[in-house]
Amino acid sequence: MATLDTKFKLNTGAEIPAVGFGTWQDKDAQEDAVTEALKAGYTHIDTARIYGTEPAVGAAIKKSGIPRSKIFITTKLWNNSHHPDDVEPALDASLKDLDTDYVDLYLMHWPVAFGRGDNVFPKDSSGKTINGDTDYVDTWKAMEKTFKNGKAKAIGISNFSRKETERLLKETEVVPAAHQIEVHPYLQQNEACAWFRSKGIHVQQYSPFGNQNEIYSKGQNMGKLIDDPTLVDIGKKYNKNGAQVALAWGIAQGHSVLPKSKTPSRIKDNLDGDFRLDEGDLEKVKGVDKGMRFNDPSANFGWSFYVGEDGKVE
Repeated sequence: MATLDTKFKLNTGAEIPAVGFGTWQDKDAQEDAVTEALKAGYTHIDTARIYGTEPAVGAAIKKSGIPRSKIFITTKLWNNSHHPDDVEPALDASLKDLDTDYVDLYLMHWPVAFGRGDNVFPKDSSGKTINGDTDYVDTWKAMEKTFKNGKAKAIGISNFSRKETERLLKETEVVPAAHQIEVHPYLQQNEACAWFRSKGIHVQQYSPFGNQNEIYSKGQNMGKLIDDPTLVDIGKKYNKNGAQVALAWGIAQGHSVLPKSKTPSRIKDNLDGDFRLDEGDLEKVKGVDKGMRFNDPSANFGWSFYVGEDGKVE
């Protein structure tokens, strides 16, 4: 089964490669992992200020010798820099660490603001998160300026509900180019994703393997999504594994997918998840949806995320 090189068009006209390389966690391993990913043929790298992996991404890209223009880089604004005066300086710090003068996509990581300052998780004496008073609409307006001055070739959001996005669209000028959310065969969010696409917002799937990530306590007492019998069975027909089927399913929805790995063989395998599934097999994947969300830090972040969305446990 031939590996495709699928790309999608953003509302800016720019193209985004369907398979991106995620760099969340394992900070010290990321320079080698990104180097491996670039060697394997990835041209889309996803990082964030909070990951602490921007320097590793920048170093790996420089080392690769691949021209900057050939690589699509996404990074994200962290919650302690939501105040309009902090947005551009935060992007400047990211650009410095990435050793580039622009990013292809700059996302607001979460709709919630934390207290301003250098502390990335400000807490009060009782250990409760200190929230800032900046409205995400004002943060977005400051991000629009980075889009207009070219430091961000596109801007987008992450972890927003439809209701929050609707308000953003009503009160601001630039339609987000992308929305990065948890989507995988166990949390397909078909209605929400169709809504975002109808607004011209490209959907990006983080955690495309669902509970493969040990950090998600909710997914620990059940079988791994990538071992789901339906996905594994479909994979046999194409000489692919369950993880690759999960990626191909996401790409078939018109989404970019962001797998991560430190293992060279898996890094390559994930890129080979860009292949075409038959309609009948896509229908079968529909049947494994459990509406199961693994990532919801509402209690820790002092904000109720995903209200009204699939998999939200009130």
